[in-house]
Amino acid sequence: MEMTIRTMTPQERLYCYSQSSQIAAQTACIGYLRADFGSNGTGFWSTWNDENKERKTDDFKAEFDDVINALRSNQEYGEILKGRIPMFNYCHAHPEAGLGDDRQFGFRADTEKYAFLLRVNPYPNDYNLYCYCYERRWLDRHLEQAARGIRFIDPHYKELFRIPDGDMIRIIREDGTHFDKTCRYIDDCHLEVNGTGSELFHICQFAEIMERNGDTVIPLRSSLPDKCYCVIPGSDEIIIAKKGENGYYRTDKYGHDRENALNIVAELNESGGVTPAQAEAMLAGSMFGWGCPAADPKNYDEDGKPIPPKHRDRGDAR
Repeated sequence: MEMTIRTMTPQERLYCYSQSSQIAAQTACIGYLRADFGSNGTGFWSTWNDENKERKTDDFKAEFDDVINALRSNQEYGEILKGRIPMFNYCHAHPEAGLGDDRQFGFRADTEKYAFLLRVNPYPNDYNLYCYCYERRWLDRHLEQAARGIRFIDPHYKELFRIPDGDMIRIIREDGTHFDKTCRYIDDCHLEVNGTGSELFHICQFAEIMERNGDTVIPLRSSLPDKCYCVIPGSDEIIIAKKGENGYYRTDKYGHDRENALNIVAELNESGGVTPAQAEAMLAGSMFGWGCPAADPKNYDEDGKPIPPKHRDRGDAR
């Protein structure tokens, strides 16, 4: 058996958790293994959970056993599942695999036919492994399609904006109240909206519901910071823009002139981890609406200069 192991990409990280039935079907998820190393840190106590029994063939079961055994005993794969200490050493040798906290890490192991997404936690008093198993061809095809983003349209099929799979939207009521929901890509014409539960919508159906309810939908892009400093166009006044909010917040900061104000803002944003592209997108979003292309940092270069749009036919289905 030939196998590779690497750090999961940001997009793949969405799939190392339990999925809805729609996404599980689209990705050919077979099931997942949950395991821990026990009180001594060297055991391997596991439980298997089916997602699709028909895909759990004898061929898969034999290969899955080989994969787990290789990850437990083969130094070529870092012996990541040998025990709590080997897992700790492997994870901290790959800090880029962190899943947003100091406790969980994500890796992907591939064989010719299957993909295994490993969410691991090398600490006691918790499960040390969740391994989600997929048919590789199906998962990779879905990931490629999902990279096109989730479309939001009006009822006449005019595209308003796109968000990456797993990003959030804000639904604003007529009275100004709002609530935020996470969205998942199903296919080019369907999305899943997650709140207290998950609901499946055709993109036109969702647009019609929003129009009927008098609701407005805006993207809450994960590529944007929660807030940043900006300079009001044509002035030297320094302001704060907040993601998802129209207008801005005043500060008591001014520059001696506009150039000085821009330098001050650049230093403030850099210290807060905000890039020039993000700052320009935040300013545009607060002024012109968060669904406009100028409110997306991918449309700027690293210096915050707009990138000229390229005309291309996406070929999206209806």
